Amino acid sequence: MAIRLTLFPVTATPPSSLCSFNLLPRSRHLAYFSSSSSSLSGVLRATTKRLSFATRSKSVTTMAASQEFTGNLKHEVEKLFAESLRLTVPDGTSVDTEVAASLPGKPGDYQCNNAMGLWSLIKGKGTQFRGPPAVGQAISKNLPASEMVETCSVAGPGFVNLVLSSKWMAKSIEKMLVEGIDTWAPTLPVKRAVVDFSSPNIAKEMHVGHLRSTIIGDTLARMLEFSKVEVLRRNHVGDWGTQFGMLIEYLFEKFPDTESVTETAIGDLQSFYKQSKTKFDNDTDFKEKAQKAVVRLQGGDPIYRKAWAKICEISRTEFAKVYQRLKVELEEKGESFYNPYIANVIGELDSKGLIEESEGARVIFLEGFNIPLMVVKSDGGFNYASTDLTALWYRLNEEKAEWIVYVTDVGQQQHFNMFFKAARKAGWLPESDKTYPRVDHVGFGLVLGDDGKRFRTRSSDVVRLVDLLDEAKTRSKTALIERGKDKEWTAEELDQTAEAVGYGAVKYADLKNNRLTNYTFNFDQMLSDKGNTAVYLLYAHARICSIIRKSGKDIDELKKTEKLALDHPEERALGLHLLRFAETVEEACSNLLPNVLCHYLYDLSERYTSFYSIHQVIGSKEEASRLLLCEATAVVMRKCFHLLGITPVYKI
Repeated sequence: MAIRLTLFPVTATPPSSLCSFNLLPRSRHLAYFSSSSSSLSGVLRATTKRLSFATRSKSVTTMAASQEFTGNLKHEVEKLFAESLRLTVPDGTSVDTEVAASLPGKPGDYQCNNAMGLWSLIKGKGTQFRGPPAVGQAISKNLPASEMVETCSVAGPGFVNLVLSSKWMAKSIEKMLVEGIDTWAPTLPVKRAVVDFSSPNIAKEMHVGHLRSTIIGDTLARMLEFSKVEVLRRNHVGDWGTQFGMLIEYLFEKFPDTESVTETAIGDLQSFYKQSKTKFDNDTDFKEKAQKAVVRLQGGDPIYRKAWAKICEISRTEFAKVYQRLKVELEEKGESFYNPYIANVIGELDSKGLIEESEGARVIFLEGFNIPLMVVKSDGGFNYASTDLTALWYRLNEEKAEWIVYVTDVGQQQHFNMFFKAARKAGWLPESDKTYPRVDHVGFGLVLGDDGKRFRTRSSDVVRLVDLLDEAKTRSKTALIERGKDKEWTAEELDQTAEAVGYGAVKYADLKNNRLTNYTFNFDQMLSDKGNTAVYLLYAHARICSIIRKSGKDIDELKKTEKLALDHPEERALGLHLLRFAETVEEACSNLLPNVLCHYLYDLSERYTSFYSIHQVIGSKEEASRLLLCEATAVVMRKCFHLLGITPVYKI
């Protein structure tokens, strides 16, 4: 939060009852004060008289008192320290508030770390401060009165530690329970975003290589949607290009009557593609026919367009099986959609003097890259770069997107870096990659097998994604049956739970890792009910729901009539973690890192376990309050599951 700061004189009033000063032993911190300003009020005095402190102080206090909790706890704390900094540092000094959640075991709930940085800015400029601790004292002293704050103290070289009021924390959680978790949604600086993810190739099966793009992209879209951003979920399928001549000609050979071609007739799409490719590579006559077929397809020949549409239709049916299992929604706008716009976009780039001839091709030379970005091939055809630049132009100008996120493997990083730079050179994007409209490439690593190599079947084929997901569900169901759940539940309940746990396990095993790293796909690990797994977390949620059910209390009625108290350390630690939900989602969105949310969810489960292992809920005198705390935990867990694309279970 960037602010312009002005120093105002402070009257010599006694220290606020909210604040205590634990700096250094007296003999050490006295050295930071001049002999003429040994009192706190003297340290805070300054020469500027532009605005009376009394008037300013009144406006600040009024602001703090009427401050509404917006759901993002860190932002609320930042607002308080921003006001304090405006009263503390010299005119003309511009700084960002440096507020961070305190580490476990450290004093305070949040820490303001501005003192040392401010001291380096104002040192030797006539300030009456005598070191960072004095600046920290002033920041603490000038903190506006707020019901959020319990205490404020200064430690070390000016670190200002703020402890939140447990009563205020409890009231904020109560309010969320009544008004809903959406009141804790963060607010991002964009209204509309495109998330380009999954993007399989037509006529090829979706395999394990598509898993990460689909899962990561869906979670990013869900987090942005929760943050009140309109998200255009784009499936940029590979449905255009030279390979379609080969596929269409092979289709004509196998099925002269293309009207009757069905998914069953073609069979395995992957095999169909391989067979056509083999014929293309080994049969000169077929290759020539395929090349002519591309020309006829791109020229609009209705027979070839109909055959192309049939291949696309069969592929979409296969893709839908994966998306249905993963509960992923996408709108297809493939390469063919942008084809009519390419010529005009290339013309615009050419008119700006960006395109040059090179060895018969048309390219854009970019500073910092050894090779140019080819936008028109030597035969006059278009390529990935021309399509991607056109799609970007369309998303910026037609769809009015402010943030465009591409989710592909890290191997494509250079391609994205190059075409992003070309777009900046064209003036479509600002020079800063953090200024909107903004583009980001969300790269991810490989899925590995137990042998440390790319995950494949024993016959070295890629693993079909449908088969992988079905195996996860089957293993999950087997584990439930071994626990006797087939005798306790209906067949529908057993199937739904097996699906939620199996698919959820696959998703979470991917998302909990930093997306840039490779990870090993291992069913036994991901389906374990111990450690940081979806199974463990889903079971933890089910246990909380079971406690609430066993109490026999109407939880909705308790929300209206009872109060929440965070009197014990474990209750307070759990409550604080709940209140940090919005800032965690915002961090995960801003950095495009779903694993941040996974870590939060696992930590939430651990904090709940610490609370429940010590404090009785049902039958205790604090039963109503603790049931509300259980419900708040379950509500936040369910929202985390939703954002990760995982279906919660309520009994296990």
